[in-house]
Amino acid sequence: MSTVGFVSEPLSAALVRAARNAPLLAPEREIALARRWRDGRDGRAIDLLVQSHLRLVIKLAVRYRTFGLPLSDLVQEGAVGLMQAADRFDPDRGVRFSTYAAWWIKAAIQDYVLKNWSIVRLGTTSAQKSLFLNLRRLRARMADADRDLAPEAVARLMAAHGVSARSVGLTDARVRARDVSLDAPLADGSAETHASQIADPSAGPEEIVAERHDRGVRARRLHACLADLPPRERAIVVRRQLEDEGVTLETLGRELGISKERVRQLEARAIAKLRAALAGRDETDTARGLL
Repeated sequence: MSTVGFVSEPLSAALVRAARNAPLLAPEREIALARRWRDGRDGRAIDLLVQSHLRLVIKLAVRYRTFGLPLSDLVQEGAVGLMQAADRFDPDRGVRFSTYAAWWIKAAIQDYVLKNWSIVRLGTTSAQKSLFLNLRRLRARMADADRDLAPEAVARLMAAHGVSARSVGLTDARVRARDVSLDAPLADGSAETHASQIADPSAGPEEIVAERHDRGVRARRLHACLADLPPRERAIVVRRQLEDEGVTLETLGRELGISKERVRQLEARAIAKLRAALAGRDETDTARGLL
């Protein structure tokens, strides 16, 4: 059976079965298989080397069950690390393959845990990753997993990982607070979900349509009322009130050949006419709506 072949099978069953049936290798046999792969790329040799150490993958994967991830996924990731170890192992270094492979298996499982335990990235440096993993194990052993860490525990973690007390506190807070689905019901037993508690400041579809309609109605009324004004008053209102950058009274006075005070008077009169006309149209529309 090829290595690729068993990985593509349902791992929860395939790996356990392969691990149970695979024989343990004597040191001399282990070295011989590793050399056959290194020197001749013998696929049968690396398959036997990997299959004989599947027990180690399962043993190490079980240690990470407290992170709440499926054991089958942890075993699968560990198997990937085992294959990487088999591909890179140097049999002439005088180290047992199991000792070398354990580092690759744990690294693969830990990387999977860090990527999938939370949708929020937990850490980027090796110190932060190691701190998270150790904190999670420590919390799993505590009788009261929600109580704050003792100052002595914080000091030990700072010294062991070379991080600040703030980093320990932030990581510990992430360890204690798991992701919650927005579709999950509230803890009070009501039918509402977490998503229902998130206020959306933007306008809803009905409000957007209503505002667009009202804006169009107001624009049509204004243009109709403007058309009833004398040309000079209409020009003053448009230039002073409706353009993006309204012109000054003095500028309009020069253009129209009148004083700026006269422009101000005409503008005030035109605006008063517009207000009266718009109010009359509102009353007319209201009366039509009641009929």
